Amino acid sequence: MSENQPEQPKQARINIDLPKDLRPVYANITFINYSPAEVVLDFAQILPRTARGAITARVIMNPIHAKLLHAALGQNLANFENQFGEIRLPHPRPNLADNFFRFSAEGGEGDSGDEGKDDGRA
Repeated sequence: MSENQPEQPKQARINIDLPKDLRPVYANITFINYSPAEVVLDFAQILPRTARGAITARVIMNPIHAKLLHAALGQNLANFENQFGEIRLPHPRPNLADNFFRFSAEGGEGDSGDEGKDDGRA
């Protein structure tokens, strides 16, 4: 009977080396750009009460790996929330970028205080 069943390929184990001089970086914002051949993730750090930031790392990958990363992040965030509870955005906004670039009215810089008001500009 086993002659009729195709043999399952063995999964190879991959060893990944972690360089001793690898320095972790903190990022609280990510800029994403893409072309037909690649996706570029620029991780940056913006300090509170400043209008400047610095890119701390750049990762370039092909679109297939980017989509796999998207799936892996979604799965891991779901696992995190199952273990620790829902991750809530402080002030969810319809435009995703506004969650990163808008500051709250409680003393944050860059906020005009009239968020959500229509000033007639397009």
